[in-house]
Amino acid sequence: MNKIIVLGLGKVGTLVGVLLSKSFQVTGYDIQQPHYDFKLPFEVKQADISDVDTIQTILDTADAVVSALPYYLNRHVAEIAHRKGVHYFDLTEDVSTTQHIQSLGETAVGVLAPQCGLAPGFIGIIGGDLAQQFDEIRDIELRVGALPRYPNGQMAYSFTWSPTGVLNEYLNDAEAIHNGQRKMVPSLQGFEHMNIEGQEYEAFTTSGGLGTMCATYEGKVDTLNYKTIRYPGHGKLMRFLLYELVMKNDLEELEKILTRAKPPVSDDLVHVYAVVEGKIDGQMRRKEFFKTYFPKEIAGHTWRAISWTTAASLAAVVEMVAKGTLPQKGFIKQEEIDLNTFLATQNGSFFNNP
Repeated sequence: MNKIIVLGLGKVGTLVGVLLSKSFQVTGYDIQQPHYDFKLPFEVKQADISDVDTIQTILDTADAVVSALPYYLNRHVAEIAHRKGVHYFDLTEDVSTTQHIQSLGETAVGVLAPQCGLAPGFIGIIGGDLAQQFDEIRDIELRVGALPRYPNGQMAYSFTWSPTGVLNEYLNDAEAIHNGQRKMVPSLQGFEHMNIEGQEYEAFTTSGGLGTMCATYEGKVDTLNYKTIRYPGHGKLMRFLLYELVMKNDLEELEKILTRAKPPVSDDLVHVYAVVEGKIDGQMRRKEFFKTYFPKEIAGHTWRAISWTTAASLAAVVEMVAKGTLPQKGFIKQEEIDLNTFLATQNGSFFNNP
């Protein structure tokens, strides 16, 4: 694998290109020229990447494609990559898109690896690593929060990544396993309190964070769930906007409002927490993973925590496929990726130093 196409040059897509360009020949495509004030270390071309015919032409000479596009465009990219035998990677949190891509995996001659970001993605790798240490698993609980480091206002939030993706997670039902039964549960529900190093947080159910884990662990656990970490009060305000003010029926306008009101901040943080309970050698045990990640300097520039954790996770999976430490064809589940091998890659190693 040598020639890699990156579709979508927002913050994460651009950083994916930067990271992969150290080892591969990368070409990035977007409908507009990147607005960065520094020269990118890979070739950039302008194209309408929402057009199916354009994508087919772009992928003619590619070995792999990374889609950093909005989730609703990923299905077509995956289908074209599948037909051409091109390795496919994306960051989607959308459940129906992933299920469609998984169905393509049955006849794939290349790799289909969606959900390679932070959550789903890295959090699933951690959950899978903890779970495999047990002889019998009772509970798997996964939590991730991408937050401003110094919040203000009642919402205590900043849209450091796509408002479209955030609202999609808040609106769609989430998969979970409860009392041993795999089921769909409403997002923006299941509130719980958390205390991390003296700071109070809330966590609530959101869609997509588990990726394919419910299918993997169905019949093996009593409880499996994913929740998003926020500062207290955020979830209540989002429920007010979406349901009491019925803004769920005008998401385009809501995205504009939220983007204007809560623009991105440079100083953010990402909390990653996972806990698994079960039996080891007949004894009940509990194993946990917790780290907080902060902005990091990469290739001479400082990148937000949400940007580099998402981009580095995907780039590490691409590395593993290129090195042959992951399957060379078919659908790849994040929870089946070995954590130590992931962390030993050039890009996975970023997670060793928060």
